[in-house]
Amino acid sequence: MAPSPREVFLELVWGVSKGRWDELPDLYAEQTCVEHPFSPFEAGPMRTREELREHFSAGKSMPPPRQEPADITVHETADPEVIVAEFAYRGTTETGEPFRVPCVFVLRVRDGKIVASRDYIDHISSARRRGVLDDLIEAIRS
Repeated sequence: MAPSPREVFLELVWGVSKGRWDELPDLYAEQTCVEHPFSPFEAGPMRTREELREHFSAGKSMPPPRQEPADITVHETADPEVIVAEFAYRGTTETGEPFRVPCVFVLRVRDGKIVASRDYIDHISSARRRGVLDDLIEAIRS
């Protein structure tokens, strides 16, 4: 039996938190649509597992995450493939400062694989946590 949308979501956010960059693309269907609508860094949706593999591989160049998903609320919808998940990544930076990055993900999971995802992330908190706030400001300017 394929994992439920809730189970796939939990694998995703814990996988990100544990830095399982090589495993994360396997949570997605070969053809998918992953969007970050509020990101000034993303040019458009990622539509294939290979594009996601490239996206997640960027995590390998960063220090291991010191975070975990927190405050998780998963809303079931009338469509059994779709969930809305509210949560935050919570942890400490490399310098020991606490952080919280609020997120809302809207996922469509079919046969245990993510076929569509809209990820709404607090990019200011995320950039501050990663020490790239200046990059975010420059991306917004351009």
